[in-house]
Amino acid sequence: MIIQPMIRSNMCVNAHPAGCAADVVRQIKYVQKKKAERGEPKAAPKTVLVVGCSTGYGLASRISAAFEFGADTIGISFEKEGADSPRQKSGTPGWYNNMAFDREAKAAGLQSITFNGDAFSHDMRKKVIETVKQMGRKIDLIIYSVASAVRVDPDSGEMYRSVLKPIGETFTGETIDCMTGKISTISAEPATAEEAANTVKVMGGEDWALWIKQLAAAGVLNEGVKTVAYSYIGPSLSHAIYRDGTIGGAKKHLEKTAKELHAELQASLKGEAYVSVNKGLVTRSSAVIPIIPLYLSVLFKVMKEQGSHEGCIEQMERLFAERLYTGSAVPTDENHLIRIDDWEMDPKVQEEVKKRMATITQENFAQVGDLEGYRHDFLATNGFDVEGVDYNADVASMETI
Repeated sequence: MIIQPMIRSNMCVNAHPAGCAADVVRQIKYVQKKKAERGEPKAAPKTVLVVGCSTGYGLASRISAAFEFGADTIGISFEKEGADSPRQKSGTPGWYNNMAFDREAKAAGLQSITFNGDAFSHDMRKKVIETVKQMGRKIDLIIYSVASAVRVDPDSGEMYRSVLKPIGETFTGETIDCMTGKISTISAEPATAEEAANTVKVMGGEDWALWIKQLAAAGVLNEGVKTVAYSYIGPSLSHAIYRDGTIGGAKKHLEKTAKELHAELQASLKGEAYVSVNKGLVTRSSAVIPIIPLYLSVLFKVMKEQGSHEGCIEQMERLFAERLYTGSAVPTDENHLIRIDDWEMDPKVQEEVKKRMATITQENFAQVGDLEGYRHDFLATNGFDVEGVDYNADVASMETI
């Protein structure tokens, strides 16, 4: 069958197997090129666990660890497989990304073990612990990159749902239709106290801490182990809907957890725990957040003009090579945060973005924003608009890449 993107309400609801695989290969080639430029790393993890490995920053982290730093990796994600019967149905992008990563890792002589299941469950932690012991290894790095709408508490069985809402009052902002470029205004109603608390339960640091504590108790963490979770802060214009909203509350809990884990790991294993604040990028969820798509399209335009634009793989390669594994102490700000969003938050970038955002209209959007780049990134997250892929070719199976 011929597969074309299915867009509904600024969300792509299908994926292209060959396109997803090609984009994974593109990212692998990028880190291999950077390794050739940088030379052999001064320090490197040998065994890496990525919780949330299938898309975005988690996938890029796994690629960087494996193909630039030579690490064997264990990945966990919860993806829906593709199906050929009773009818052809697309799997999620991460399903195909994981297949492509495992294939390329095997070809490169790297060990790659991927689990598809609930990362929030004790059962998944037990599987990982058993696997690491069977490998005769200890883990040098744990990346925690989980973005989920739902979490079931592994002890109580209670289900919590996360929401992306402001707190206190309705937030209204402009957005763009990523396919047509039409600017419109949308609003998000404020969260209840229960919704805010539930979002912290899903997206905060509780599950990350469970992972680290259970891995440590099982004796599968190496001395000097590092663990990193991911966050976003962004400009003041988005704070009401993000940083000061429900997701921001969860991220602040994540940051608090990092400090607690850092102290515990330092005392027991001379280990380290950090939150890395990353650049704003197009994700499957960011396209439906008020103001974010418009801001990102303008940000991309400005950063490309200034030569500092990065995607997921560029960010994670720089995180690994210039922050985590330099042979020196990991640099952080006064809040114990790794700031790999430094190029986005550069005053020169933000000043120009702010100026353009104040003047943007439907008529001048093409000049001040980067709709084409935003649209490409939006489609590429689902395997579409990837260079070198023939989208007019028949896809024989939705089950494989």
